[in-house]
Amino acid sequence: MNRIHYGGDYNPEQWSPEVWTEDMKLMTEAGVSLVSVGIFSWATVEPAPGAYDFGWFDQVMDNLAQYGVGASLATMTASPPPWLSVKHPEILPERADGTRLWPGSRQHYCPSSPIYREYAGRLVEQLAQRYGDHPALKIWHIGNEYGCHTRQCFCDVSAEDFRRWLRDRYGDIDALNENWSTTFWSQRYSDWAEIFPPRAMPTFGNPAHKLDFARFSDDAILQCYLVERDIIRAHTPDVPVTTNFIGLVHKPIDSYKWAAEQDVVSLDSYPDPYDRRSHVEAAFGYDLIRSVKGGQPWLLMEQAPSAVNWRPRNAPKAPGVMRLWSWQAIAQGADAVLFFQWRQAVGGAEKFHSAMVPHGGADTRTHREVQALGRELAAASEIADSRVRAEAAILHDWDNWRAVEGDAHPGVVELLPAHRAHFDPLFDAHVTVDVVHPATDLSAYKLVVVPNLYLLSQVTAAALTRYVAAGGTLVVSFFTGIVDEQERAYLGGYPAPLREVLGLKIDEFWPLPVGGSIGVDGGSGTIWSEWIETEGAETVATFTEGELAGRPAITRHQYGDGVAWYLGTRPNPALMRTLLDRVRAEAGVEPVLPGLPDDVQAIVRHGAEADYLFLLNHSASDVTVTLPAPAVDLLGSDASVTSVSLTAHGVAVLRH
Repeated sequence: MNRIHYGGDYNPEQWSPEVWTEDMKLMTEAGVSLVSVGIFSWATVEPAPGAYDFGWFDQVMDNLAQYGVGASLATMTASPPPWLSVKHPEILPERADGTRLWPGSRQHYCPSSPIYREYAGRLVEQLAQRYGDHPALKIWHIGNEYGCHTRQCFCDVSAEDFRRWLRDRYGDIDALNENWSTTFWSQRYSDWAEIFPPRAMPTFGNPAHKLDFARFSDDAILQCYLVERDIIRAHTPDVPVTTNFIGLVHKPIDSYKWAAEQDVVSLDSYPDPYDRRSHVEAAFGYDLIRSVKGGQPWLLMEQAPSAVNWRPRNAPKAPGVMRLWSWQAIAQGADAVLFFQWRQAVGGAEKFHSAMVPHGGADTRTHREVQALGRELAAASEIADSRVRAEAAILHDWDNWRAVEGDAHPGVVELLPAHRAHFDPLFDAHVTVDVVHPATDLSAYKLVVVPNLYLLSQVTAAALTRYVAAGGTLVVSFFTGIVDEQERAYLGGYPAPLREVLGLKIDEFWPLPVGGSIGVDGGSGTIWSEWIETEGAETVATFTEGELAGRPAITRHQYGDGVAWYLGTRPNPALMRTLLDRVRAEAGVEPVLPGLPDDVQAIVRHGAEADYLFLLNHSASDVTVTLPAPAVDLLGSDASVTSVSLTAHGVAVLRH
């Protein structure tokens, strides 16, 4: 990519050809260079089985090529046409309680359905043959927001597919019984036909059964993507493919696994303007999406120009916030900024979702901001393909996420709040963080943080141990190293695979009451406490009240050339910040820029010939930042400066 691409979802089927002409004019004026087109066009291009009508879409693609706008061409399969559900009702998905989900919205298909995949594949074949050589085509957009609505299907078609998946995984029924611990509650299976999806049950289901069904469901959805991706690649092997992950982190879809099947990864991001810390939540998601492809630039495929339509109260973005949040994504590695959508719909469920061209037309605040941002991005093309580097990492694992939030645990541990509890203090200290899979090579990181890695393989435990022994600094939080990959508890004292490197043993969990806290030296702890027996670790802080008073709460263990910290509770935010400031200072992890005002984010992208410092003011007040050395202001005077004045929600991009 030789520029930061700019645009949005384009749905011309909702409008007349006269409007298409105006669209091209306005896109040119706004600096639009890339649009996602055709996402929900299936029913229009194939109004009856096998009866294709591409004439109107040919004109759309020709218009884009004529005006120099690239097409992120969707495969149109995200929402099957009504005729397919009538002709083949067996493609419709079912919930765990047996409720069938009917047409009338979108994504109404069972991911395991061979019939859905067959019809989708036929359409994709037509698209690849027709548009593979079209000059507007820049990238393929496979499906759309996989797993957004149909995350798991419990129908009989899925049941049979699940059994096939289990046979491939375990080979024979005895191996499954061993891995699922089915001697408990008389659950032992004697035939594959006895196994069903974890449908509605009298009480707690088998954790291994539910975990495997989550893995299977992810794979079933991925298979839908792969069917289409493989058709596309057979016809256009040199055109990159992507699909858009939804939300900042989406539990049903393992982004690390999916990223391996894409040329470039894409994300839809919708921070809440009412949440004054929503930019921190966004930052976590952007660090993760950048990390799933090894630091490669990614695409912000969707964001809202102003308000969304699906929250109980939908706040507009204040003047400047759309620009600020767009630049935040770029600062954290995005090489494209796109919106949902180009023109605000007149009807349908998303008619009150904002757009680049609102109901009020081009003479609106939102569209004027859209045009201004387009001009700004066009002038900053040199940033494209530069990379973000981090000295600290947080481990995230989808299997652990699915397992740690399961039923019948000592206490409720929600993983994303746990991540935020560890990520936010590093963000506030202006430290750049990668969010990586446990299998990642960690040797380049000075600091690795492990929040609540309940499901821990022996392989990962050994890698973490080697990392510390070689000089790394590790921070591990409670309820880590409790079960293996099949939800079987480790024996001999927790966290069994990490006892040596942490220098301790956990005898008992003492989770705190809902909303409760416990005193800890220097502050308090929340969520959890534990009976910790040290085995070489030094006690850094103790519990100061209750039955655990005087016992270790936070420990530090010198191991080999490195250090391993353990948190037996979740320190309150102030104490967590103090603790992580100490840990990162000892590890040699420095902020991007010291002495920054609160709510000013700083991050650097490194290019082949220059580095780019981004300063983003997430506050509603003006601030001034003094630079450590002169730099060129790319968004201002394009002159060398030694300090930058940032207005409320202001942005500076500095070359040095």
